[in-house]
Amino acid sequence: MPKVGMEPVRREAMIRATIQAIGEAGSLDVTVSQIAKRAGMSSALAHHYFGSKDQIFLAAMRHILKGFASSVALRLRNLDTPEARIRAIIAASFSEGQFDKEVVAAWLTFYIRAMQSEDVARLLLVYARRLKSNLQYDLKKLFPDHEAEQVAQGLASMIDGFYIRHALQEVAPDRDATQALVCDYLDLWLERKTHRG
Repeated sequence: MPKVGMEPVRREAMIRATIQAIGEAGSLDVTVSQIAKRAGMSSALAHHYFGSKDQIFLAAMRHILKGFASSVALRLRNLDTPEARIRAIIAASFSEGQFDKEVVAAWLTFYIRAMQSEDVARLLLVYARRLKSNLQYDLKKLFPDHEAEQVAQGLASMIDGFYIRHALQEVAPDRDATQALVCDYLDLWLERKTHRG
């Protein structure tokens, strides 16, 4: 009989093993058995806790998204200007633990699986809407509504785009340069607003 309280520990181990396995493979082309072995458990136990490989992957992405949400919340704490809050969201997108090679590979897999799985597509839609909403909340304090939506869409597209570039290209800019490029886009809009008066 398993020890009481082992399930959360084993689930966490499976989630971490999934992210590591995807990072090494560069795709979801790994078996439940390989993931379970990496986590130090049997594939039968992995199936018992999660069901299928897709469910394991969904749990891993929820874990990544939860980490992102926590990083955003931590960075937004005590910030009171809209611009500082927007920059904090951008910084969270490229923070350690989010923009690491393994997590970037998981994101690329996430985008691809969303075209094949309704459950994954729904989770991706939740993320996309939340990111856009978080950005727009403060952008609306700086720009008219239609422009705030346009800037939010541009920032979100750049963030997602750099994840794809990092997953596919060795020559993509590093974490700091990437974050700076996304902030440059925001700066261009802010400069345009200043010139307009």
